[in-house]
Amino acid sequence: MASDLSFVTFVCDQMSKAGDITHRKMFGEYAIYCGEKVVALVCDNQLFVKPTVAGKAALKKVVEAPPYPGAKPHYLITDRLEDSDLMARVIVATAGELPEPKPKKAEAKKKGR
Repeated sequence: MASDLSFVTFVCDQMSKAGDITHRKMFGEYAIYCGEKVVALVCDNQLFVKPTVAGKAALKKVVEAPPYPGAKPHYLITDRLEDSDLMARVIVATAGELPEPKPKKAEAKKKGR
């Protein structure tokens, strides 16, 4: 079941104190970005935050579950989505620990043109 855009918008609003929060549709579900970093996924109208030591410390109690079959476990956030201060702390902590995204390679020039 694909996630509703209204749920994704709600999740992003709850995280908005963390900085530049955006979302992008990917494979029928959504990736949540803090700046340039993917910090969470929304799958089946559930929020899955990338696992980090700092994110776990901010959450204190975590429930781990894979966002989709075959994925590594993420932190599943269910009953604490309404706490925007907590969501911002978790996302800031998570983003701070994740590596910078790799630069995109420039498209190679096509031969013969």
